[in-house]
Amino acid sequence: MQAFLGKLIDTTRHHSDQVSREWARAVRSNPRTPSYHSLSEDECVRHAMSFYKNLRQMLFSERPYNEIGEYFTTYAGERHKEGIPLHEAVYALIMMRRHLWLFADFQGPFLAGLDKNQAVGAINTTIRIFDHGIYLIIKTYGQLKG
Repeated sequence: MQAFLGKLIDTTRHHSDQVSREWARAVRSNPRTPSYHSLSEDECVRHAMSFYKNLRQMLFSERPYNEIGEYFTTYAGERHKEGIPLHEAVYALIMMRRHLWLFADFQGPFLAGLDKNQAVGAINTTIRIFDHGIYLIIKTYGQLKG
């Protein structure tokens, strides 16, 4: 599983501009994320590239919850400062996860020879990071509000 995740993350980082641009186009046109529609494509691309470039560190850190906490607390603070509503900031993150897996799905070598347990483990690991990220975004927005 670790080898699969490493390969996925390295390839995503290598193609982060392409994946980020696809996410930016999607988030800027999705009816669930209207606050992103007025942001420039380059600004949205920077948001996504930051995430995809930091994902490896979050996945493979000796203390992943510290890395995840730092990244998502900063993410929430920046989105809050930009005036992005909480529900849109969370949905944008969900879209990042979706684009990560869509990218992997189109990369045939990731799935070729991947055993079911490795695939399930990789999916569970990334979902756990995103779930914890969502929790931290909600918590940070609550702290910034009150």
